[in-house]
Amino acid sequence: MNVHHIFIDDNNPDHLALSIYRTGVINRIHLDDSTYKTYGSFDIDAHDYSALFHYGIAETLNGLPFMSETGNGFDSWDEAYLHNSSLAVFEKILAEAAAEMEPDSRERILLGWQDQPASVAYLRKIDSSKFIAFLDALRLFTAESAAEGYDLEFIL
Repeated sequence: MNVHHIFIDDNNPDHLALSIYRTGVINRIHLDDSTYKTYGSFDIDAHDYSALFHYGIAETLNGLPFMSETGNGFDSWDEAYLHNSSLAVFEKILAEAAAEMEPDSRERILLGWQDQPASVAYLRKIDSSKFIAFLDALRLFTAESAAEGYDLEFIL
């Protein structure tokens, strides 16, 4: 069987249209607001979205009391909320994950595959230094959110 390998290219519009191409956003909110309002946002690009799951951080975060309609917590293709009281632990998990990572590591990860009409493996290159910088920026966003009394909404 001949398998074609496609590396996801964030600059290729055809790749952006694939269902395997995922991004997300984290919004600052107040869960007790009477109407939905965001007070700031933090974007998760496709590289960092993939890395969150590849490095097992999403699984670790699921130990936190996320609220979601599906009940899956912090999960791909979902929307979840994290109360302000859990943000310090969230931040600690991110710090520990970043500290355990080897800087300047480059990996190829499998995002998904298909067998029909042709066998295709969809891959992505992950740069640990870029991801560590993402985790550091997310920790700062989280710390600021916690200090200002916000809760976080994760749209994955």
